[in-house]
Amino acid sequence: MDNYKKQIAILGSTGSIGTQALDVIRSNRDYFSVEVLTANNNAGLLIVQSLEFRPNAVVIGNDLLYDQVNDALSGHDIKVYAGHEAIASVVEMDTIDTVLTAMVGFSGLKPTIRAINAGKQVALSNKETLVVAGEYITELAAEKGVNILPVDSEHSAIFQCMLGEFHNRIERIILTASGGPFRGKKRHELGYVTREHALKHPNWNMGAKITIDSATLMNKGLEVIEARWLFGVDHSQIEVVIHPQSIIHSMVEFEDGSIKAQMGVPDMRIPIQFALSYPNRWKSDFPRYSFANKTELNFEEPDTDTFRNLAIAYEALRKGGIVPCVINAANEVAVEAFLKDKLGFLEIPDVIEACMDRIPYISKPGYEDYFMSDKETRIIAKEIIN
Repeated sequence: MDNYKKQIAILGSTGSIGTQALDVIRSNRDYFSVEVLTANNNAGLLIVQSLEFRPNAVVIGNDLLYDQVNDALSGHDIKVYAGHEAIASVVEMDTIDTVLTAMVGFSGLKPTIRAINAGKQVALSNKETLVVAGEYITELAAEKGVNILPVDSEHSAIFQCMLGEFHNRIERIILTASGGPFRGKKRHELGYVTREHALKHPNWNMGAKITIDSATLMNKGLEVIEARWLFGVDHSQIEVVIHPQSIIHSMVEFEDGSIKAQMGVPDMRIPIQFALSYPNRWKSDFPRYSFANKTELNFEEPDTDTFRNLAIAYEALRKGGIVPCVINAANEVAVEAFLKDKLGFLEIPDVIEACMDRIPYISKPGYEDYFMSDKETRIIAKEIIN
């Protein structure tokens, strides 16, 4: 390997994916340099990260925290900016090679678009970007010649299974799901679920929003939509299977009947490192899976009657147009309300379905349509909840 270091921008460096990405970079300082770090509200951790990695620039999304960050970093030759427009603009810096979008939810859409327009390679953890505007994003990336490398463990697994197979026809993509903390439960058992219950994921250490999405199976539904655009397959070719151990991260079946699977311990640093090091694989000290443990690998069908969000996501994908954008916005509002004890666990899909019925359908959304429909959906979702 030559002496050139990849210059990385991490959008959302204080979140679960962002902090694990910095773990990867910390272990591979000969290969990476941190060029940009951004956070929304966690000024304290952003300051600590900036002092360790000395990026060219940092952005705090909350304007009210600018002085705190700027004062702490003054004299350290680190440019400090504030506001969400600054986050979208900073990705255009000439010195950046790869933008890791680890922001949560719809907020990742504009910076990702700006990064693609600037010709940056994108390591995509923010699945909502492709859920909301998959057709737009993939067409733009193709036009600009930009690679979108998946960071989600499932989509990274699919990508890895497809390496060397891009000329071969895919018959089926099989997304695995742990089933979350309520696997096997029925509707009548979930009426009194609290945020504390839902935040106890059995296998993965993730942020609050994605953990709740995992508990409702909406996370898997969003991944189905993301997979449709990342890999250019029809919704009928994407299957979800519950795999409680989270050892097989996903599979690809080809038209000859062969199935390739990517396996490993549930550690997000592995797909993060692969997205950043691609096309190379670099040595790591991450934990290894041991077949000597004789772990049983189990598989079962998802229960879409109890966990309706997965079925809702498939319906949104079938309808297409603006509908995936609508379910994403409604889900973000509903999950936030659940986390604040303003909405019951089983009421989350009710809010999403109500918004699907009320937002005008747009078959071929343009750039502004995504932002307008997202805004309108959030207003309606809040009215429904309140």
